[in-house]
Amino acid sequence: MVEAAAGRRSGTSRRRPSGSGGEHQRLVAVAVAARVVMVTTRSAGPAAAAREMEGGGSGGGLCVEDFFHCLLGVLGALGVTWGASARPQRQPRPPLPRGVGAAPAPADARRFAAELRATPGRIAGNGACAVASLYTLQGKKGVNQDAMIFWENFCSRDDTIFCGVFDGHGPYGHLVAKRVRDLLPVKLGADLAMEDGRETSSSNIKSNTNEVRSPEHIDRGDTVISSEAEQNGEYAEIFPALRTSFLKAFHVMDRDLKLHKNIDCFFSGTTAVAVIKQGHNLIIGNLGDSRAVLGTRDENDQLVAIQLTVDLKPNIPSEAQRIRQRRGRIFALPEEPEVARVWLPKYNSPGLAMARAFGDFCLKDHGVISMPDVSYHRITEKDEFIVLATDGVWDVLSNDEVVSIVSRATSRASAARFLVESAHRAWRTRFPTSKIDDCAVVCLFLNTDEASKSSSSMPNNLANAVEVSNDQHSTTVQLSTGVSADLVTALVKDGNEVSVVETVARPVTLVDLPKDG
Repeated sequence: MVEAAAGRRSGTSRRRPSGSGGEHQRLVAVAVAARVVMVTTRSAGPAAAAREMEGGGSGGGLCVEDFFHCLLGVLGALGVTWGASARPQRQPRPPLPRGVGAAPAPADARRFAAELRATPGRIAGNGACAVASLYTLQGKKGVNQDAMIFWENFCSRDDTIFCGVFDGHGPYGHLVAKRVRDLLPVKLGADLAMEDGRETSSSNIKSNTNEVRSPEHIDRGDTVISSEAEQNGEYAEIFPALRTSFLKAFHVMDRDLKLHKNIDCFFSGTTAVAVIKQGHNLIIGNLGDSRAVLGTRDENDQLVAIQLTVDLKPNIPSEAQRIRQRRGRIFALPEEPEVARVWLPKYNSPGLAMARAFGDFCLKDHGVISMPDVSYHRITEKDEFIVLATDGVWDVLSNDEVVSIVSRATSRASAARFLVESAHRAWRTRFPTSKIDDCAVVCLFLNTDEASKSSSSMPNNLANAVEVSNDQHSTTVQLSTGVSADLVTALVKDGNEVSVVETVARPVTLVDLPKDG
């Protein structure tokens, strides 16, 4: 109203007059606006005005912002320029692409978590089934940052199994490890379900592949190459497609962590060793310093250990070259001269003890990458089992010791627990002054015929599941019976952490597994 009256008084033209008339008009405008403020404030009363000035109330008077707009209206109507009148308005945030960093509705997050819990054949905690044994134990460094998973009938295929271990690090490493455990197999399964996913990869993956040496060019040191197929450069026909799927899934998983709103991955991350077993084909994706080892028989029928992955440490020549080319620094601390770490160009932080990892975005511009080393092994009749474990096991036990311990376990269901507790004893013996690290183990047994016989001889047939409890640990042992295809092919939209606690559909008699195998 004041603005309209001022506009009529100054005529239809909004052009500012020149000369002393313009100065007089500006003074009049200021006086009129000030008078309006005074009158309105007085009518509302001092208490109401104080409430409005403090922003804490909705009394009868106008708020300070209304006074401000009134003053701007009068000045604008008289053609007087005012710096604050050009105040930018808040623009709505442009929507993110569908499925990229967008927070889902709470109902979607709950539905996804419920589907994970109800998925048959999936174990993400301490437990066992006919062909696998899983166990993790917290160390003395704080919260357990290790995670693991076993998924039978993966992608609704009877001959396909997915399993993996993940070792988190940093302030939020436990959250990163759990999220990768929950989402990486889903993203990998979704890509495997797409026909065109087996033919081509994204441009980002291609460009990264050109920058990183392929698995056969990595300096493996004393590591034994796992199979004749690798030695001859021959792979199964499915390997190129599965390798592409691994590269895609790891790339998308890392991008998901970067866009996550509730998990700060700048100084936190996780390793990953993921395995897909499809018939006699074994595809291993490795990121970081967790490890996969094969227990097999040699020509003398002796059980030997063959390392399937390379510990991707910063002191590997090819890894060090990439990191230094991007201005990352590599050196060891005086108290740990044997542990090479990655540091920022100008700061002695964060000191990452691996060259590849999920997360750790403070170092992603300085040579640390999330591209996995993907390798292949063809399973033979001499191969007995595979052990996936975090570095808490490998720091104190050799490959041969691990294979020997697993082979001496009284049952396959207790093999992983027997190994983890042996590693904890080794920590106390070999490093009595050091804090014991977290340990997580997945034992995957390859001779399924023997596994079926073994499982049939277990108490109560383990028809569906067995819950094992003692004074310190509660273990859910879950047998695999099938997988939801909808869950595998669904794209995950959850922007919040999905922490899954495995449940058992039909629990049976409680049974105590032997503590020390």
